[in-house]
Amino acid sequence: MSNIRHFIFDFLVEKGLSEDTASYINMLILLCAVVFFAFIIDYVTKRLLWRFSAGVAKRTKTNFDNILLDNKLPRNIAHIIPLIILIEFVPQVFSDFSYAETIIQKTLMVIGIILTLSIIRSILKSIKDYLKTKSQYRDKPIDSYIQVFMIFAWLIGAFSAIAIITGISFVKFATTLGAASAIIILIFKDTILGFVASIQVSINDMVRIGDWITFEKYGADGDVIEINLATVKVQNWDMTITTIPTYALISDSFKNWRGMKDSGGRRIKRSVIIKVSTIKFLDAEDIEKLKKIQLVSDYIESKSKEVIDYNIAHGADKSVLINGINLTNFGVFRKYLQTYIEKHSAINENMTLMVRQLEPTSQGIPMEIYCFSKDQRWENYEFIIGDIFDHVLAAVKYFELEIYELSLGK
Repeated sequence: MSNIRHFIFDFLVEKGLSEDTASYINMLILLCAVVFFAFIIDYVTKRLLWRFSAGVAKRTKTNFDNILLDNKLPRNIAHIIPLIILIEFVPQVFSDFSYAETIIQKTLMVIGIILTLSIIRSILKSIKDYLKTKSQYRDKPIDSYIQVFMIFAWLIGAFSAIAIITGISFVKFATTLGAASAIIILIFKDTILGFVASIQVSINDMVRIGDWITFEKYGADGDVIEINLATVKVQNWDMTITTIPTYALISDSFKNWRGMKDSGGRRIKRSVIIKVSTIKFLDAEDIEKLKKIQLVSDYIESKSKEVIDYNIAHGADKSVLINGINLTNFGVFRKYLQTYIEKHSAINENMTLMVRQLEPTSQGIPMEIYCFSKDQRWENYEFIIGDIFDHVLAAVKYFELEIYELSLGK
């Protein structure tokens, strides 16, 4: 390179050009030649490396190498050789211009740092895309870890670039920077909090991608579609997107419905309020009438015999109905609902199932149905509830009971 540089310079001087002019023209000719040569090497290297990588990808069973191609790793690696050529020869081109030589040399070294970071980014992005194709990693916050690693990589790259430009050693620069750590912590507070939160969320398995969560503070109620370093994105049921700070998952309270999904049932917990004034003891005529209801006919038959035997054994005076023990329309209705729910095809019989009487209120006595539907899908779940309580509301009158309704005066 040195011989060529002097040859061109001497040739130009011989042609009558001044030494200053010859130096500038010599520098431009050599610069164009080196850049052109580097461009050709870059093109050839890129084509060869791409073809080689594509051939290897076709022959292998794994799709990881295909992902590396999609993330342009071969192209980024191909730039290494041309950059080495430029670093080696371009400073020599500017050897007669010492002020420019230093600037060019530092610029190329900074470009080398950027190229290294690009290669690292391509590899990390490929790892992320590959892991997301594996079912066991789809619900893990891979994005958070990649982002944290890249933040540290970019910080180291930025510090290295500044150290090169200023001429200060990296160690000395990093030591000096330690004095400003308080300011850095303040600037990257959310990033640090998000990083810590991401680790805790992952370790404790608090949230996965695809989980249904309810976070009232942020108005979120839907499926988690993304977990990254700073935010968690939730697609609500109305198709809007709510963004929640990642650290809020460990600092605030939210509800994760994953347990419900994993259980095989979705809870139904709803009640109707019965008027107290319509609750009564059943006499013989009432009992005979209710025996016609098939779901409770066997229960009434056995229970009536039990009541009669008890009252006879204890000498109860049944001329007054309250004496002894008696069946009530409210109790029979509760048994009817219990049997109805047990036989309902949409209810999970392997989970808690009961009809219970709650504490009386000023409106009446709530009769609550507590069970779990087999189908967890929202629209089907609501249909099941509607189907059950349509029947409950229509069945009340057969037991001579009434549902409480608030009547407003005119």
